[in-house]
Amino acid sequence: MPRSVNAVASRARRKKVLKLAKGNFGSRGNVWTVAKNTVEKGLQFAYRDRKNKKRNFRSLWIQRINAAARMSGMTYSEFMGRLNAKGISLNRKVLADLAMNHPKAFEAIVKQVK
Repeated sequence: MPRSVNAVASRARRKKVLKLAKGNFGSRGNVWTVAKNTVEKGLQFAYRDRKNKKRNFRSLWIQRINAAARMSGMTYSEFMGRLNAKGISLNRKVLADLAMNHPKAFEAIVKQVK
């Protein structure tokens, strides 16, 4: 009996990986072994950076809130502590948006907290 190799599935698998590697420089986009490594590493980075993206945005929001709070004569730590003590439940994303785009509204919140 002849040897059975599922060439259809193998080719489909390779085509899928090469399609993901499309746009890479040189052999990274069209040589199977190099493209496979590139795609695997790229998917690792994508997984890791979906988590890091959340950290980076939280950090950015904190920096923006801190800058706006300091312009009102308060530190970020004081501001957030007093905000929680007053029972005002606005998340950092909303506070950062107010600080950047609606400074008067942010100022009103700071006055409430003081």
